[in-house]
Amino acid sequence: MSLENKKKNQIVPEPALRRMPCYLSYLKLAQKDGMKHISSTFIARDMGVDPTQVTKDLSYTSIVGKTRVGYEVEPLIEELESFLGFTVVDEAYLFGVGSLGKALLHDHGLKQFGLKVVAAFDVNPSIVGKIIEGVPIYHIDEFKTMTQAGVRIGILTVPVENTQEVTTIMVEGGIEAIWNFTPVRIKVGDDVVVQNTSLYAHLAVMFNRLNAKNK
Repeated sequence: MSLENKKKNQIVPEPALRRMPCYLSYLKLAQKDGMKHISSTFIARDMGVDPTQVTKDLSYTSIVGKTRVGYEVEPLIEELESFLGFTVVDEAYLFGVGSLGKALLHDHGLKQFGLKVVAAFDVNPSIVGKIIEGVPIYHIDEFKTMTQAGVRIGILTVPVENTQEVTTIMVEGGIEAIWNFTPVRIKVGDDVVVQNTSLYAHLAVMFNRLNAKNK
């Protein structure tokens, strides 16, 4: 097996995956500033990361930096976008069209990172039947008739009391990966990928650090 194929088949640690989109955004800004090459030292300095950590994170890709030159910015951007799956747009369903759900529908940046919401589901009669940012809103009961569309990703933004019930509906309907924005830790089988993104948890951390700073 070639070195490149080995890299493709290895499991990348989650902390490294979390840092890579930050590297990508940084590199795009550097490219706008006219930079053609950049070193791991520069990336680390501006992002508050150890240079060896940057080098290790980028080693999971097929790009290799050159001594005293660093990385070519444009090829590294292209490699990171491909490595992270941002070059292929995956379709997703949104479950829960409350304030957060609506905000996500208005977020045009999602598509730039490889995700396009093609339909949303809710039970509120004042929302069902409408179209928001080109996305049709259906009643949750209609999801059962749409399970053959091949959409594997679901975004979960329903109220806390409905979280597990809707999760079960999603999984039974063929959703294989759930981006969970609720504070509830949902119960699914091992074959379902779950990414928890609790705004409230991060808010609690911010408040805690702010209060500790002011003591």
